[in-house]
Parts: sequence; C-alpha cells; structure tokens
Amino acid sequence: MAIYDGLFDSLGLRDWCDAEASDGPMSMADLLAKTAGDNGDSAGTPLHDLPFPSLDALNDACAAIPQSRDLTSGLETGFLGIRDALRFVVDPLTQPLSWALENMLWLMTETPWWAMMPILLLITWAVARSWKVVGFVALVVAGLAFVDHYEVAMQTLAIIFVCAFICVLIGVPIGIAMSRSDRLQGVLTPVLDMLQTLPPFVYLIPLIFLFSVTEPKLYGIAVILYAIVPVVRLTNLGIRLVDPDVIEAADAFGMTKSQKLFGVQIPLALPNIMAGVNQTIMMSLAMVVIASMVSAPGLGILVLRGIRNLELGVGLVAGLGIVVLAIALDRVTKASLARIDASQASR
Repeated sequence: MAIYDGLFDSLGLRDWCDAEASDGPMSMADLLAKTAGDNGDSAGTPLHDLPFPSLDALNDACAAIPQSRDLTSGLETGFLGIRDALRFVVDPLTQPLSWALENMLWLMTETPWWAMMPILLLITWAVARSWKVVGFVALVVAGLAFVDHYEVAMQTLAIIFVCAFICVLIGVPIGIAMSRSDRLQGVLTPVLDMLQTLPPFVYLIPLIFLFSVTEPKLYGIAVILYAIVPVVRLTNLGIRLVDPDVIEAADAFGMTKSQKLFGVQIPLALPNIMAGVNQTIMMSLAMVVIASMVSAPGLGILVLRGIRNLELGVGLVAGLGIVVLAIALDRVTKASLARIDASQASR
C-alpha cells in the first residue's frame, strides 16, 4: 500500500479511489515493489523520507487523483482546442505588425549603407541634439560595418524601431487611462506585474503554437508584450506625480480635462515618459536577442550560432555588437531626456 493510503481510508474515500483504479498492466515500479515485498506502510517511513503530498504522491494512493502530467497535458489539449478560434480573431489584428516588420526590415537592409548611415545620424541629431552622441552613434555603426555585422545590426534596429514605436503608441494611452482611474490601475497592475516577471522564454511558448515561425508577428508580439510594461508604468507614475497645486491652478483658469492633460500633465510628466521609453527600448533589444530562437533576424542569430556550434569568436563579437548597440540607443534616449529636463528647468 502507498504512504497516503491511510489518509483516504480515514476519509472514507477508498471506494471512490478504487473505482477509478486502472485495470491495465502493473507498472515496473509497482512490480518491483511487490517482488521486494515492500508494503509501503507509512508507519515505517522515517519523517525525513515522507514525500510531500503532491499530485503524483497522492495518485499512488488514489488513482482518482490526477497526476502532474495529466495537468500539463490537459492545459496543452485545452490550448490546442481553442487555437483555431483564437487564430481566427488574433490573425487579422496582428497582421499589420507583420507588414510593418517586413517593410522596415526591407527598408533598412536594402537601403545602401552610404544613404542609411546619414539618415540614422540625422535622426540621432534630431532626437539628442548632441554632436558627441552623433559621433558615438557613427562610431558604433561604422564599427559594426567594419566587422561585417552591418546587415544584422540593421535588422536588429528595424525590429526595435517598430516594436518600440508600437509599445509607445499603445503604452502611453494605457498609462494615461490608468492615471485617471484608480479602478483601472487596480485591474491592470497585476497584469503588468505578470508581464514584467514572466521569464522571456515563456512569452514564446504559446506564440509558437499560435503562429508559424515564418511570420514576423511571432517574435514581434513577444517583444511588445515584454517591453511595453515600463512605458505604461512610468506614464501612469509621471502624470500622478504632477503637483496638485499646478492642477488646481489649471482648474482655476477654467481648463477642460483635455486641455489639462495635453497642456499641463503630459508636458510635466514627459521626463518620466521618456525614461519609460528608454527602458522599453532596452527591453526590446534584450527580447530581440532571445527571439532569435524563433527566427527573429539580427545579431541574436549570430549569438545563437555561436552557442549551437561552439564558435566562441562568433558569439563574442556578436555579443559585443549587441552591447555597443544598446549603449548607443541608451545614450540617444538619455540625451533626449536631458534636453527635455533642461528645457523645463529654463521655463
């Protein structure tokens, strides 16, 4: 008898357990235990050897209790059962993401380097307004091109640009809505906590079953879900931290809610919002590297190749490329944030 047989006997559930017992062949473990004359008596089991009453341990004493594998297989069966209906709804909604990623990848890889590099530097200047940052970005891009990593670097940047833009486009309105409703904040906070604490690989598991690995939306959705949390949280925080006296003065001038939002709250919360954008970009880059496991192009492919083929040099060079690219993006967004802070301080 199993260790927890006495528990079910004392509860009067033995008939229920035996009714669910399988009439199939005896397992090898049971056969060996029977041959050895082991009766599994819990009275003779030392306390330190007593197993935790898990599903598998309880199943040994009562066949009506499902095993752990029954739980996992049930989840898989349930997900596969709704997959087609879920795809019917999600596919049309996410198809623009695939188009945006495909077009941006084509644009940044097919544009000649002598045209794309000046464009990137002009964008850097427009955002940062710092010649030091522009020079650093030029050095990073030129260094990646010098080691023949230009194309994969442009692929990584293309994915980051699209996914970070969508994160800001969706995340800022959600953060604004959270700042205006305590109830909505209470509902969304656990969702944001879950998205922020889930390991990056977990995002890929349901998406692999839902979409084909040839569809860019597979890794695009994973990047967006992983990276959207900071911009939502910091937008909400920034608007809530606006000085109540300023809001009171706006009310005294007769401003409407929209005028207060766009004329007072968002400008004052802009440093926090930009800090959220910075973190979103950094997390997008981290997820793009992991998403290379599901065919996301870019520098992550080379890192994965170095791991799979034990090519130390390939992995280290690609990893260093990701580091300098992350530093460049961080410098650009922080320079923009510093410019916003300086302009607000001068008012």
